[in-house]
Amino acid sequence: MLEKLFKLKENNTSVKTEIVAGLTTFMTMAYIIALNPNLLTNFGAEGGDLWNGVFLATCIASAVGMFAMAFLANKPFAMAPGMGLNSFFALVVVNIVNITGMTYVQSFQAALCIILVEGIVFIILSAFNVREKIVDAIPLGVRLGIAPAIGMMLMNIGLGSNAGVYSETGGPFYVMRDFFGSLTAGLAEDTMGSGYAGMVLSVVTMFVGLFVIVILAQKGVKAAVILGMLFASVIYWGGEYLFLKVNPFASLSEASFLPPFQDMASTTLFKFNFSGFLQIGGFTVVTLIVTFCIIDMFDTIGTLVGTASRAGMLDKNGKMPQMKEALLADAVGTVVGSATGTSTVTTFVESASGVEAGGRTGLTALTTGIIFLACMFIAPIAAVIPAAATSSALIYVGVLMLTGLKNVRFDDLCETVPVALMLIAMPISGSIGHAIGIGLITYTIIKVFTGKAKDVTVLTYVLSLIFLVKFFLAA
Repeated sequence: MLEKLFKLKENNTSVKTEIVAGLTTFMTMAYIIALNPNLLTNFGAEGGDLWNGVFLATCIASAVGMFAMAFLANKPFAMAPGMGLNSFFALVVVNIVNITGMTYVQSFQAALCIILVEGIVFIILSAFNVREKIVDAIPLGVRLGIAPAIGMMLMNIGLGSNAGVYSETGGPFYVMRDFFGSLTAGLAEDTMGSGYAGMVLSVVTMFVGLFVIVILAQKGVKAAVILGMLFASVIYWGGEYLFLKVNPFASLSEASFLPPFQDMASTTLFKFNFSGFLQIGGFTVVTLIVTFCIIDMFDTIGTLVGTASRAGMLDKNGKMPQMKEALLADAVGTVVGSATGTSTVTTFVESASGVEAGGRTGLTALTTGIIFLACMFIAPIAAVIPAAATSSALIYVGVLMLTGLKNVRFDDLCETVPVALMLIAMPISGSIGHAIGIGLITYTIIKVFTGKAKDVTVLTYVLSLIFLVKFFLAA
């Protein structure tokens, strides 16, 4: 049944490998289950009912998107409300509150209308192959740089921001900036206060987990990533108990394992506030929809192309089979997200961890989606996975994705310069779409002013112009 459905032998994989890959992907992106409702509700400040509604919407919309990815495209890519896009959505909600005077919940429901329109637009564009043509319009040189740039961003997330620690002196404190960075200026303990011990534990956990993953991978262990994360988690839990005098599982004793469906029904489920949506203003609405579309489109395209490249799923022209179906799955997830109560659902860069664990088919995505649904009941258990353990996996996968640089023609500045800028722009901006935009603009300008304007396709010119306009409008 599964063999026929997902063509496992054809993709040189097995049920066991796919399930392990799906679990690996989940462990690296489980943070979104709690973080997304935190961001969209100002860390619970807007009421527990809304938080619960967004929490369930995150689980449901992510799962539906992954089921669509599994059955429509048969690809191992996971989906969830996109980081960056959710922060932007929360900012839009606050602006709607200021513009209209509505409550936060009413403004939230008005903003969901924007996500609904975006999702419908993407379904139409995907059905008519417009999004696939946009993928094809990205020059091969820029496409080859996407995977390494994503690798840099994953390493930045793991080393820079995924192990943040708080204390009475502030926070979050980050590994490279505040631990290693402060060592060059003085004792890290002086700047972190009581958070110093937690930071030391995070650093030890992160690197021990990374070394375990690398050693196991070198020995040919297919489950290296997930085993390394579990080993790192045990190290962290032991350190919390022995040195920080904290019970890492204390939250489980007071946790509720019953999904708050009633809160979702009263706050987010099909709660589109169209009257409030119309109060925002026509120009503002159009601008917001276009902005969400551009960011989501290129974030998704970049993740799909970059991760597929690492998995060897691209043909000699740098194209991925079933790209149309994969993009359609992204659009379906976004529409479901708007109907249940969350911001734009997009393909997650953490999918690379599952691919590295051997995931090659939709069974990986299906596995991750099922676990996301289960998290409606077991979210407190997922919450005890330490961020430092997921950092180990993200750093490892990021390093592996850098190997894609060997395919870039460094003797051609038309390729080298766009790729170099993408490598630095993606981790700094935190946006795959913005980095691709910078790469496209750079490629186009160099070609035009070196007498090779005819090498640039019409659609590439259009995309470069769109990004130029977007960057200046945003400024």
